[in-house]
Amino acid sequence: MRLTRPVPLRTRPTVSVVVPCYNYGHFLPDAVSSALDQSGLDMEVLVVDDASTDDSADVARRLAAADARVRVLTHPQNKGHIATYNDGLAEVRGDYVVLLSADDLLTPDSLSRSVALLERHPSVALAYGLPVSFTGTPPTPSARVTGWSLWSGDSWLRRVCATARNPIVNPEVVLRRSVMDEIGGYDARHPFAADLLLWMQAAQRGDVGRVNGAHQALYRVHGQNMTTTDFAGVLANQRNVRAAFEELFAASPGRTDLQLTASRAIATEAVREARLARASGDAATVAGLSELARTAYPPVTGTRGWRALHRDPSGPAAGLEHRVLTRSHALRWSARSRRWRLVGT
Repeated sequence: MRLTRPVPLRTRPTVSVVVPCYNYGHFLPDAVSSALDQSGLDMEVLVVDDASTDDSADVARRLAAADARVRVLTHPQNKGHIATYNDGLAEVRGDYVVLLSADDLLTPDSLSRSVALLERHPSVALAYGLPVSFTGTPPTPSARVTGWSLWSGDSWLRRVCATARNPIVNPEVVLRRSVMDEIGGYDARHPFAADLLLWMQAAQRGDVGRVNGAHQALYRVHGQNMTTTDFAGVLANQRNVRAAFEELFAASPGRTDLQLTASRAIATEAVREARLARASGDAATVAGLSELARTAYPPVTGTRGWRALHRDPSGPAAGLEHRVLTRSHALRWSARSRRWRLVGT
């Protein structure tokens, strides 16, 4: 990774923002408004309503009638999130593309900041930044850019493989249109990890950049988030992550080095989560995570973590192990979070 100084945007490219919507009509005006609040760019916003049962389609049409930069595509029948994403992406023709869920927000000029990086560095396929999670009233975002991080695609991919974690939330991403066309959109065969797979596929085709310091998007946390309703569960998440990596390497059979790194990281993380699940008494999750770890990376069975998982503590030892695991887990995530906020991986 190298750090560079940001430079102003000196061109005026077109950016297309696809806003998939299902029963989020009450969030839609703010999402669309945030996408239009970008300086120095020609903006195109396409709302794709996936046969909502609320007034989302009517809200979208009113927004389109009020601003010529907004268009609407409606599905007569519900097609699901991946088809909704891809239908929208197939209809827009900007130099850069963004997928913004109807319940999330872009920050003012966030796209201008990302596109400045992409215009300055034509080798960069994907640019992202720091998202902020919120509930209720959106916070006041920071617009102060402290620098740009630049990775070669291979270097960024190695970092992701080393942790088997997705460092991107989603609304903060800007993709070069040519790269999206080459990839062909989100992979419907992996609906629960399609975003992670897409970022990694982009890194195979170009470099990766990040706008540091400024808040680039606002991720709304509420009771109906797709990630907390459809995709809940540690075991399900680990299985989906593994599937994304397997798909990536099935299409890149020569990268056995990265595949081994990712498999080891997946197994290690599964064992950690399994130990936490065992301490909480969730036997079914323990069994599932253990099997996932063993099949993803068989040598994991010789590690200290695996042996600790299959030891049978009882009495005071069990309570002590639970406290130690919980504390170490919190410290690990705190350190990861600090690094992620600073540099993006």
